Amino acid sequence: MARAVSTRTKVGYTIAAWIVALVIFFPILYTIITSLKTEQEAISGFNLIPSFTLSSFEAVQTQNNYWKPFTNSVILAVGSTILALIVAIPAAWAMAFSPTKHTKDILMWMLSTKMMPAVAVLVPIYLIFLRTGLMDTRIGLTVMLMLINLPIVVWMLYTYFREIPGEILEAARMDGATLKDEILYVLTPMAVPGIASTMLLNVILAWNEAFWTIQLTTTNAAPLSAFIASFSSPQGLFWAKLSAASVMAIAPILIMGWFSQKQLVRGLTFGAVK
Repeated sequence: MARAVSTRTKVGYTIAAWIVALVIFFPILYTIITSLKTEQEAISGFNLIPSFTLSSFEAVQTQNNYWKPFTNSVILAVGSTILALIVAIPAAWAMAFSPTKHTKDILMWMLSTKMMPAVAVLVPIYLIFLRTGLMDTRIGLTVMLMLINLPIVVWMLYTYFREIPGEILEAARMDGATLKDEILYVLTPMAVPGIASTMLLNVILAWNEAFWTIQLTTTNAAPLSAFIASFSSPQGLFWAKLSAASVMAIAPILIMGWFSQKQLVRGLTFGAVK
């Protein structure tokens, strides 16, 4: 029997949720407001009423071509996600259905790599990219983004695969399914919600990655994170243009997140309730 909740409690929770949401969303909202101001208005102080001018967006597009870094961001995010899934699905399958005594140690080691500061390995990674000709290339950055997000992808898929009954896979083997058939035609379709949410999360992480995309690119493979950084100059910060560039960079991922939020929540809660 469900616990009865009073109307006052519901209203209190609703107000608290709206306050938390507003606090979280306010930086994005103020960035949008600032992008609709002139430079003089942007540096004049805190003001929530813009002049609704698009001059900053026009200046951003005139100074730098938006579509090239946008294309690079799409290629890097989608490419790194596909590579990560190709590697992570078999790895998560092996850890979930054929574990060894070292499986948990490997999972913890993979997760521990995310705790290491990225700057700690900047010099060796930079030299490797420089000497192998991968500097400022889409291929090199795609592989790099795949590697830095791979532990999270493996962990999420491992969690989803653990919720799938092993008896189903055993039945597929008895029917003559090969390992390839088992993964492609039995396991993967059953874990579609988990795989989809993992894919969406990896796209978001790759899209928002700034440290490696700025350090390992200059012009050819520079994504939108480098596009934003280009508006920080020795002459100072142009807040209106910087905000306009930020809005143009985050708009695609915000739109994608808005339309896929139901699928993302469904996948993240996959197997959580029995």
